[in-house]
Amino acid sequence: MEKFFPRIFSLLLTLFLFPHLLHSQGYSSRQPPRPLIFTPHNRADSDPQQVHISLVGRDHIRVSWITEAKHTQSIVEYGKAPGAYNSLATGEHTSYKYFFYSSGEIHHVKIGPLEPSTTYFYRCGGSGPEFSFRTPTQEFPIEFAVVGDLGQTEWTASTLAHVESKDYDVFLLPGDLSYADTQQPLWDSFGRLVEPYASRRPWMVTEGNHEIETFPILHPHGFTSYNARWLMPYEESGSDSNLYYSFEVAGTHIIMLGSYAEFDKKSSQYKWLVADLAKIDRNKTPWVVVLLHAPWYNTNTAHQGEGDSMRIAMEELLYNARVDVVFAGHVHAYERFTRVYNNKENECGPLYVTVGDGGNREGLALTFKSPTSPLSLFREASFGHGRLRILNQTHAHWSWHRNNDSNSVVADQIWLKNLGSFKACWDLNDEL
Repeated sequence: MEKFFPRIFSLLLTLFLFPHLLHSQGYSSRQPPRPLIFTPHNRADSDPQQVHISLVGRDHIRVSWITEAKHTQSIVEYGKAPGAYNSLATGEHTSYKYFFYSSGEIHHVKIGPLEPSTTYFYRCGGSGPEFSFRTPTQEFPIEFAVVGDLGQTEWTASTLAHVESKDYDVFLLPGDLSYADTQQPLWDSFGRLVEPYASRRPWMVTEGNHEIETFPILHPHGFTSYNARWLMPYEESGSDSNLYYSFEVAGTHIIMLGSYAEFDKKSSQYKWLVADLAKIDRNKTPWVVVLLHAPWYNTNTAHQGEGDSMRIAMEELLYNARVDVVFAGHVHAYERFTRVYNNKENECGPLYVTVGDGGNREGLALTFKSPTSPLSLFREASFGHGRLRILNQTHAHWSWHRNNDSNSVVADQIWLKNLGSFKACWDLNDEL
């Protein structure tokens, strides 16, 4: 109990210093949000909490968790049967301070090599509950759950329950995770809320604007909490920043871009993206998928033009690489575009999808521009989640599941043909 009061004090002090955080930002019309869910800590200080896993390379998993106790071991014991741990890996730990808040000990341990499509049981730090996860397949078909702007409200809980109701391999999140917005105890609450899901399947995330958490003069450097808690495989992909990276799984090359890192032609992110795209072997990974936060195409009245500068800087790179799909968040609604390049329909451009409808505390962005752009094929202001099921080297199925209903309902779906196999598009590159 004595450790509970400093955290509550930190939360109250933050609210006092930043009262704007109690209000929705940037929208004039929203569906009323549902209440915040604050998930308390109910384990021993030395036991792991906020456990989540992420992919590292072809056959490794990173296990991340937090302990209140400062001197627990950064170890993971694991095996293929409950309680039978025949392997052990050691990792690293870190912590951070944010004004009057001090984080627990944040542990990151890479385990493997692991077999594909296999269930492993594991324990973190030598104590506490047993967890399990299933490694992704290395062959088609593979299914990704795609959810942006998740937050931690009753809508969030509904979205996660709907995602969990049908099996999938990897969870993709294009930014805005906890909506802590400097209220650091909400990062802890979010970690506990998603643990039952994020400890069972790999969660691959990129940052959104709600992860920035800067404050003039006093805390000028952003992403302190995000980078400490949600370590992604950026080094393994040749990136110098946790804000952008790539990884490969089951014939799919996935690029996580940083909308809030520098992206002009002189930037590290731009140069990294050029190099990363050049390494792609479409025979090995015929599908190329990109995630970022601020959408490049958007007919909602919310956040108009906020992704334009990045689109102008990088769109040609994605087009020339024949990227298949670009997922974004930020706008709290769902929208699917046709294949686009340079604001025109183009069969060789990516399909653009906005999925910023995971359950955030701010509610939905209800107003779309009128008349409807011919590029926008489906748009709806409802909470929900998406699923990208890649069946083989040439075809995939995208579906969006509305969760305003008590049961998840498929409200939009489309079959996709892989651009890597579309010879006419590559012939265009040869002509340039």
